[in-house]
Amino acid sequence: MSTLQVQRVDYLNENDAKALVFLLDAYAQDPMGGGEALKQEATARLCADMARIPGAASFIAWLDGQPIGLINCFEGYSTFKAKPLLNVHDIAVLDGHRGQGVGQALLQAAEAHALSRGCCKLTLEVLSGNAPAMQSYKRFGFEQYELDPAAGQAQFMQKWL
Repeated sequence: MSTLQVQRVDYLNENDAKALVFLLDAYAQDPMGGGEALKQEATARLCADMARIPGAASFIAWLDGQPIGLINCFEGYSTFKAKPLLNVHDIAVLDGHRGQGVGQALLQAAEAHALSRGCCKLTLEVLSGNAPAMQSYKRFGFEQYELDPAAGQAQFMQKWL
């Protein structure tokens, strides 16, 4: 019987780095990741860059020695709570392994890491059309962010530089 294992990534370990890039590229090529492969210049330096970022933490889900899921997180700071927070920047599960608890196991690893760092919350963003991911996040306990219902829910925005 196969056993799912979730392990923290050592960005400088060749096997971990190769698995991280493989999974992130698969996510990038998925419609929910934008539908385009990662550029070679990004994949060439990704893990070395992440190794230098304080507060970066990634976990890979392995099944029978094969990488099937990834979560990349970065520590931030909640000014209202005056405590660190952990932002889930990427979470991806290979097609064919979705709906089997892999995402929940990755979120559990991120939550355990956040608690060990004294974080006050986990945050993430999700595309409004990604209903399966939204249901997974809600099942894990995530909610839309709002301070006062009259002010509405927070919206994620970006500006490319």
